[in-house]
Amino acid sequence: MRFIETIKNIWAVEELRQRILITLLFVIIYRLGTYIVIPGIDPQTLKALEGQTESGLLALMDMFSGGAFSNASIFALGIMPYISASIVMQLAAIVWPPMQKLQREGESGRMKIDQWTRYLTVVLLIVQAMAFLKNLQAQIAQAGYEAPSGIGFMVFATILMAAGSMFVLWLGERITDKGLGNGVSIIIMVGIISRLPQAIIAEFTHQMQPGKGGLIALFAEALVLLLVVAGTILLVQGARRVPVQYAKRVVGNKQYGGARQYIPLKVNSANVMPIIFAQAIIMLPIMLGGYFANAQESPILAAMSDITGFWYNFTFALLILIFTYFYTAITINPHQMAEDLKRNNGFIPGIKPGKATEKFINTIMERITLPGAIFLAVVAILPAFAQIMGVNQAFAQFFGGTSLIILVGVVLDTLQQIESHLLNRHYDGLLKTGRIKGRSGSVSAY
Repeated sequence: MRFIETIKNIWAVEELRQRILITLLFVIIYRLGTYIVIPGIDPQTLKALEGQTESGLLALMDMFSGGAFSNASIFALGIMPYISASIVMQLAAIVWPPMQKLQREGESGRMKIDQWTRYLTVVLLIVQAMAFLKNLQAQIAQAGYEAPSGIGFMVFATILMAAGSMFVLWLGERITDKGLGNGVSIIIMVGIISRLPQAIIAEFTHQMQPGKGGLIALFAEALVLLLVVAGTILLVQGARRVPVQYAKRVVGNKQYGGARQYIPLKVNSANVMPIIFAQAIIMLPIMLGGYFANAQESPILAAMSDITGFWYNFTFALLILIFTYFYTAITINPHQMAEDLKRNNGFIPGIKPGKATEKFINTIMERITLPGAIFLAVVAILPAFAQIMGVNQAFAQFFGGTSLIILVGVVLDTLQQIESHLLNRHYDGLLKTGRIKGRSGSVSAY
């Protein structure tokens, strides 16, 4: 009954109702676009491309694009080039002084950085579109069909795919402005969750075969999946709250008045980026090995190609630990946080402003990053364990890894926005007690 009452309350808020309908409209437009094949490509010739996207980095791209990659859609490149460009700009802000200066200029600097990010996105789109089309031509020809060729097709298809991805980005921005939640995150989540029904059907068919686990195995899988989701929620929401006292006035060396607030230092500040980086690094020798005739005979390459093997998962987990510390170090700046507190007459009770505050924040980050990194590595390799236990590969991807963390994070952030709309209009929240916690940071999934 409470669920029905909550739905009625959501529908009663006109602004919230409009935002939900607008979000659904843009999502439907995006999903329809994922089935529009590049002109000149026969959909019947794409079986080889579908097989190529069953594993590896191409499977990750296909998952994020909601199947548009394997469909050779005009949206095949999806939102990933924009995410890649955003990551490059974030890293540039760490090492390039002009970018740091732009960040300190407020709204005007942010708009300039966004403009440069879009320019870089277009460059990446052109490069990736050409690579995609070359691979597509090779796959179609290898399957025994006639592949479209010629400079005219290449130019036309490259422009069309670049325009399609920029249109997807535009849809994401419109969702952010007029819809509900962060548009880029919503689009990624929709692409991932669109594969879930097919994966569930495949797993049901697999387990109902003679000699398999049947309904008991399906029930056990559902129970384990719920436990993993609960653990992932804790990972996404986990934060250490550091109390900060802000002084209203300072007389001599004494501070009077002020209000106490908290700095939420996240257990998993890097979100899914360590998994993405680790997957890119671990797949690099496999991709390079394809250019050498004797590479398949290498035991190292064979071990790295076995996604359920010990060495693959051990290396994968180790890389995630390293990249978690690396990404946290470049995104969390204790020195800047200490300087901002000092500039705004803020201090951590019991800790002197300046160097002592910086050291205190850095110590806390070191302590909470290790368990967060270990938990992230465990979640990342859970799909491999699921496959070892007999779970279908398509369904096993939802037992952990990038897909589960993104799904949980985006759903929590979106529900938090819905609850805020309800509470602002004096309706009950989504929960009987307490409030839904988001990720205490950026709402972007990446």
